[in-house]
Amino acid sequence: MYLFTSEVVSPGHPDKCADIIADSIVDRLIIGDAKSRVASEVFVAGKHVVVGGEVTSNTKLTTEDYSQIVHDALVKIGYDGNPYFTKEECLHPEDVEVQVLLNAQSPDINQGVDQEDGEIGAGDQGIMFGYADCETENYMPSAITYARVLMEKVYEYAKAHPAELGVDIKTQVTMDYGVKDNFEKCQPQKIHTIVVSAPCVSSMSINEVRALIQGLIDEAGLPKELYSKESTIIHINPTGKYVSHSPLHDSGLTGRKLIVDSFGGYAPIGGGAQSSKDYTKVDRSGLYAARYIAKNLVAAGLAKKAVVQISYAIGVARPTSVAVDTYGTVVNGLDDDKLSTFVMENFPLTPNWITQKFALDKPSEETFLYADVAARGQVGQSDYPWEKLGEVGLFKSIVD
Repeated sequence: MYLFTSEVVSPGHPDKCADIIADSIVDRLIIGDAKSRVASEVFVAGKHVVVGGEVTSNTKLTTEDYSQIVHDALVKIGYDGNPYFTKEECLHPEDVEVQVLLNAQSPDINQGVDQEDGEIGAGDQGIMFGYADCETENYMPSAITYARVLMEKVYEYAKAHPAELGVDIKTQVTMDYGVKDNFEKCQPQKIHTIVVSAPCVSSMSINEVRALIQGLIDEAGLPKELYSKESTIIHINPTGKYVSHSPLHDSGLTGRKLIVDSFGGYAPIGGGAQSSKDYTKVDRSGLYAARYIAKNLVAAGLAKKAVVQISYAIGVARPTSVAVDTYGTVVNGLDDDKLSTFVMENFPLTPNWITQKFALDKPSEETFLYADVAARGQVGQSDYPWEKLGEVGLFKSIVD
């Protein structure tokens, strides 16, 4: 056996609650003023939500406005006053107390971001990694892809059946590649282990919960050639009955689920969170650009897998470096040096270019909302603008 595991958490997990609240604030500010500059963190503990950080925007929000954003986000997640869980078992939105500790963005930073020639300098220094491989149709690793499939199935059931399940859910999938060489070649052999943990109402027995979730696993649409109910190891609520949940019983903080948000541990991460930040912060926009390049490169058939690293200096528009690593899977006589140079020459990768490419300054219900991205994962969802296959032809031109 050669095993690799990734986990996913639902929007109801306390850390995800913090991310979703933070990005609900980003949405509200940018929709009101496209040039809003936001770096706000959210801490959720018990019945308390603390919003802190820096905001500069012509969208003027009161403490009551921020409290309403928090309330609405929690209700949308599924903490909507579910009567089947007591106020001791689960967070109820009317009990939440919101504290707002926001300051204006430093003018010393802003002078390098909003430049006189209209260019946008990087809102911070740092490194970002984008990754893609050919294991699934959306060019994402298999373990996190199938963990997301399971999470979404159980989460949607929980929202539709509040008399049975709560929304604070975790899933985990272990893929068996057989041998290391299959892992390198993106050839998973089977789903080895599945773990699902979901809260239930106190009246349900653990056997009822396990039977219910087993049915959801079987109906989730996992590939038949990889999943077998008889041979896959399945752990459902392995500690037993799980009733008390939500931020009442586990604190949440913005940016603590970076592996969940990205590639499930298959690739490096830059270390900076995406949620809570506006599009000039390259922790966010740089990830999107790097993922876009890696995905289009692999979709063009130039490699089975690729990681793209981009680095920036604060206040400087062009990246300080770009590097492509295809883990030895590059084809057609290419090499990583040529690919890195090609990317540098054909993609400006300035914050302004990335913003315009993906319309990051125009979140909306019709395109994308940052809060929805926080809930579903920063990459790997085909409807995101940075997941489009718009440069496959350009990459194929390298070998024409």
